[in-house]
Amino acid sequence: MNPSLSDICKLSKQSFDLTSASDQEYLYDLIDQIKGFPLNEILTLGNDTHSPLSFRITAKIADSKNYIDSCQHQLKIGVVFAMWGEQNRLQKKSNANPNGEDLLNVKVHQLDWLLSGSKIDWKIFAVDDGCPHGSGNIAESIRKNSEFADQIEVLFLKNFLPADDPPLKNLKSADDSRKGGAILLGCQKAVQDDVDLVIYTDADNSVHLSQIGLLLRPHLEEGYKVVLGNRKDPNAVLVKQENRWGIGIKALRHMQRMIGVSIFSRDIRDSQAAFKLYHKDILAEILKNPSVYDFSFDSDWIACVIAMEEKFAKVPFAFIDSFAESASIVQGPMTTWETLLKGLIRAVRARKIPHNEEMAKVVMDNIASHHDLELLINDLPKELVNAEDIDLGNPEIMSPAAIKEWILSKK
Repeated sequence: MNPSLSDICKLSKQSFDLTSASDQEYLYDLIDQIKGFPLNEILTLGNDTHSPLSFRITAKIADSKNYIDSCQHQLKIGVVFAMWGEQNRLQKKSNANPNGEDLLNVKVHQLDWLLSGSKIDWKIFAVDDGCPHGSGNIAESIRKNSEFADQIEVLFLKNFLPADDPPLKNLKSADDSRKGGAILLGCQKAVQDDVDLVIYTDADNSVHLSQIGLLLRPHLEEGYKVVLGNRKDPNAVLVKQENRWGIGIKALRHMQRMIGVSIFSRDIRDSQAAFKLYHKDILAEILKNPSVYDFSFDSDWIACVIAMEEKFAKVPFAFIDSFAESASIVQGPMTTWETLLKGLIRAVRARKIPHNEEMAKVVMDNIASHHDLELLINDLPKELVNAEDIDLGNPEIMSPAAIKEWILSKK
């Protein structure tokens, strides 16, 4: 007697290791096991937070694959990601390289598995963001040995600087980029290569690219030119080490949401998710005059979409944090947060969308560097102790003036 879907779910693996080739293959084996069952039943179990992790990821991939297999649209997509400090994750796991993810080969396999036999062509644009450890050279070596070499382009940001024209005109060198410059270059090259859509992701394997059908469906079926992955959706799968932040993260998010009220009031709770789709027409506008070249580029792009009055869709997806060599750990979490807050301010000002200018001024005048944020991250003002997530960003809960007073009290 064949096992039931419920039995397959219960017996599936509870964990998933991004560095394990066998865990990657296990997902495809699991998809083969559930192939004959109704998709709605698969998704019901996949959306149950008590279901094993591997089954929950598989359900998202199965949903994506089901859509792609029924899709008759012809188009070309570009997958763009930046590389900085990826010298270990680019290579396979070994005793000497415990964090190896073989990321480029894994991405290629995921795209080929999903899109082979469809009318959708794909190309990867992997951009070295001035990596001091030779990420681009390693990626190029891997590309040359891939059977999909013609569908992979490795770019070096430094080779395109200085630039006379947008989007890189205001970027002096690769050393001044913090991811955003590399992503902008990748998107520019993708558009020049006649892609219809760009999907931006991270270099690591945190997002299984066989989920791309989840982004394509709102675009192809409903006409959305911007689709944002959302890890905060109840039906998303999120494995992330949030405990790396101190209690003061609640205050930083309160500040962030006040400044970016035009973004967060639209229920975009996961502005930094590295799984987004942009149509070439939207990218053309974004590439004209980007306001930032760092980690905060997501906010700039979303602010541009809002300024264009372009509608967007949000979709849940599976995300497994590749924590060990995360850039926010290497560069320091408060360095990242300083970048996010100040980049958000530049973006909302440049795109001229509604924002809380008083809160923006408090940040710019009182947060001189990440060191000031380090004084705040392990403390929480009394006004926010009982605040729910939905309350964050509401100046009636804690005003910019009160935030300023709290910041000064910690210095």
